[in-house]
Amino acid sequence: MNQERILEDAEAAGIADIAGKVFEGTRLSREDGVRLYGADLHAVGALANWMREDRHGDLTYFNVNQHVNYTNVCNKLCRFCAFQRLPGQEGAYVMKPEEVAEKIREQRDEPVTEVHMVAGIYPKLPYEYYLDIIRAVKAERPSIHVKAFTMIELMQIARRAKKPLAEVLPELVEAGLGSCPGGGAEVFADRVRDEGYDKKNTGQEWLDTARAVHEAGLRSNCTMLHGHIETPEERVDHLDRLRLLQDETGGFQTYIPLSFHPANTEWSHLPGPDALAELREMAVGRLMLDNIDHIKAYWIMLSIPVAQMALSFGADDVDGTVVEEKIYHEAGATTPQRVKRAELVQWIRDAGRVPVERDTLYNVVWSADEELAAVGSAAPVMGAAGGRG
Repeated sequence: MNQERILEDAEAAGIADIAGKVFEGTRLSREDGVRLYGADLHAVGALANWMREDRHGDLTYFNVNQHVNYTNVCNKLCRFCAFQRLPGQEGAYVMKPEEVAEKIREQRDEPVTEVHMVAGIYPKLPYEYYLDIIRAVKAERPSIHVKAFTMIELMQIARRAKKPLAEVLPELVEAGLGSCPGGGAEVFADRVRDEGYDKKNTGQEWLDTARAVHEAGLRSNCTMLHGHIETPEERVDHLDRLRLLQDETGGFQTYIPLSFHPANTEWSHLPGPDALAELREMAVGRLMLDNIDHIKAYWIMLSIPVAQMALSFGADDVDGTVVEEKIYHEAGATTPQRVKRAELVQWIRDAGRVPVERDTLYNVVWSADEELAAVGSAAPVMGAAGGRG
């Protein structure tokens, strides 16, 4: 859709001034972000799609990955979480390093390039355990990229190591850590934290930890959990704080809006976001986060049809093959726990986009676009404060 048609729709929706800013490359204000939550969804989506296509054309990224959730034991008691268990509770588990390695071994015949490892916060796990599970993965499959440990996990790891995170991160990297995921941010607003996850890190602590990760030369993702008790103003505050840190470090490579799944949680009385709310969140994230290159439609949480639609609402990435995701399936997700690479490729094509297989750092592994394959890399340049990781 051309700018003239988009502008006509934006005028009808009362956001022509916002469209003008987007076309000019001018950063949207917090007030602009709040207005996007109340404006016509199709106008907002068309504007986000223009921004997506201006950056990436029809290219849509995916990778061949697997998830390992090494423990579900957690002491944070978040009201939105269905995954957590207390020690000794039925269903509680902690994987030994050799069991983590076995999960990697099970996929040796698949062209997996990344393992995504996140879990609960269990204070009894010693510091060496975290080093050992990374080493176990790398010993089993040396070429695999280890994307592991959310910011709150890193805070716990440093606590158990009894030394600053700046000293811990190089040791994790030496063991084989390649980058960090973006989970655990939830919503930064203190009001939401106090009502839903008061035992967890504050928003500022999450941001400070992410800064340390980037300063150590590691890339990370960033997220926001939406569709529960947060307000549009609190969502915009969250997005603004992410982009301010990105201005400083350049370390975020992808933003993922995470949809709240209420089943089996203390917030099961809440409806959770519908598909239209999920598409709006994708679009607002794309428009507000002008300095983060990629927006991910995480199909595990959205469903495949909504993830396909999100590729026209600002998203340019659908995550990967996954394999045995537990956290969101405990909360009622009905999507498959794994898909084949060929299925992902076909879903992207069916959505009218060009599939591009990437590694974790957005280097191109394979592309349906032969010209891009010749280029060999889609990785954005990191800011001056850090390295590639």
